[in-house]
Amino acid sequence: MRRIELAGCIAVGSELLGDRRLDTNSLTIARTLARFGVRIVEKRVLGDDEKEIAAAIGELLGRVDLVVVTGGLGPTADDVTRAAVAKALHRQLEPHPQALAWIRGRYAEFGREMPEVCNAMALAVPGARLLRNTRGTAPGMLLDVDGKVLAVFPGVPREMELMLERDLVPELAARNPEARRLTRTLLVAGVVESEIEGRVRHLYERFGRENVTILAAPGVVRLVLAAAGDEERAAGRLDEMEAAFSGILGDDLAGVEASGLPEVILTRMRGQGITLATAESCTGGLVGKLLTDIPGASDVYSGGVISYSNRAKERLLGVRAATLSEYGAVSDVTARDMAEGVRERFQADWGLGITGIAGPDGGTAEKPVGLVYWAAAGPRGTWHRSAVFPGDRGMIRTWSANAALDLLRRTLLLGSDS
Repeated sequence: MRRIELAGCIAVGSELLGDRRLDTNSLTIARTLARFGVRIVEKRVLGDDEKEIAAAIGELLGRVDLVVVTGGLGPTADDVTRAAVAKALHRQLEPHPQALAWIRGRYAEFGREMPEVCNAMALAVPGARLLRNTRGTAPGMLLDVDGKVLAVFPGVPREMELMLERDLVPELAARNPEARRLTRTLLVAGVVESEIEGRVRHLYERFGRENVTILAAPGVVRLVLAAAGDEERAAGRLDEMEAAFSGILGDDLAGVEASGLPEVILTRMRGQGITLATAESCTGGLVGKLLTDIPGASDVYSGGVISYSNRAKERLLGVRAATLSEYGAVSDVTARDMAEGVRERFQADWGLGITGIAGPDGGTAEKPVGLVYWAAAGPRGTWHRSAVFPGDRGMIRTWSANAALDLLRRTLLLGSDS
C-alpha cells in the first residue's frame, strides 16, 4: 500500500470567493493530516465550475499522494463536484442504489418525501467507495487512483469532519503506520504571542522548533506541541514537553486541550459547585454567548444583563447615578458596581462586569477607543483590571471577553485574590 506524504486541498464553492464566507475545512484537514506526517503543499478555493475543478483535481493528482475535495455535492445545478471528479478520471457517473436509499432514509427521518432533485446526490463515480452521511444527505466518495487517494467530502464542516475521521483517518493510519504524529494544545491567557515566544524559545533546541506552533488570538495564545512515532512513544514525548512548557508558563497556563477560556471557567466552577452571572456593556452579550455555546453551561451560568445604556446600568444593576456622573460609564468604579450588581440580582456566587469603548467612535484623549474596564465580584471581594485593546470593534470585544474570563479564572485559581 502506497505511503502518503504530500497532499493538496480543494475547497469548492463560489461563495468562498466572496467576502462573506471562509474556507475553514482546510484547517481541520491540515490538522488531521499532520497527525500522520502528511504535508499539505497546496490549498485551492474554486468556484462552481466543473471544468476548473476537474483540471485542478487532475493536476494535483499528478504530483501529490492525496487530494481532498470539499463542497459541491448537493442536489442543485451549481453542485458540480461529482461531475468534475468523473471528468478528471475520465469516467461516467452512474446511479448508486444504496446511496439513494441513504438519502431517502434521511428525509424519512424528518417525515418528508425526498424531492426528485435529490436523485443527483445518488450518482457516483465508478470505483468509488461511497461514504454515508449521517449528519446530512450528500454522500462522500473515497477513490484509489493508481495508488493515490482522492477523498471527496461535503462542504458543511460537521459533515466533512465526520467523514474525515471515520473514513479517511483509517486509510492514513494503514498507509502511514510508523509516521503517526500526535499533538497537544496548551491554552495560555493574559499574555501575548511575543512574550510567550521569548519565554519558551530556549526549549526549541531540546524539542525541535518544528514541533512547537504558536497560534495567537485576542486574549489567548495556543501552544501546539507535536511528537511523532508510535502512539506510546509520541504520547510520552508530549508528556515531557507539556511538563517543560507548563513549568515556564505557570499561572498563565489556562488549560490543556481546552477549546477556550469559557470551557476552562465552566469546568472549574462546576467542580466547585459555584455559579456565575454577567453584566456586559461594550461586549454586548459576547461573554454570555461564549459560555452558552458550550452544552450544559446552565448548571454554572445563571444569566446575564446587557446594560448598554446608563439607564440600564442604573435600573437593572443598581449602578449609582452619582457613580456614572462622577466617574463615567467607562470606569473601574462602574465595572465594579456592574459585577456586584449582577451578582446580587442573580444571587450568583460570582459576577463579571465589563464596560468600555469598542469604537470606532466615542473615544477621547482621556478615554480612547479600546479602553475597557472589567471586574470580578465574589464572596471575598471584587477585583478589577483595565487595558487599552488594539484592533477594530470586533477585536476589542473579543479581547475584553477573554480578559474578563481570565481575571475570573485567576481569582478562582488563587482562591482569594489575584
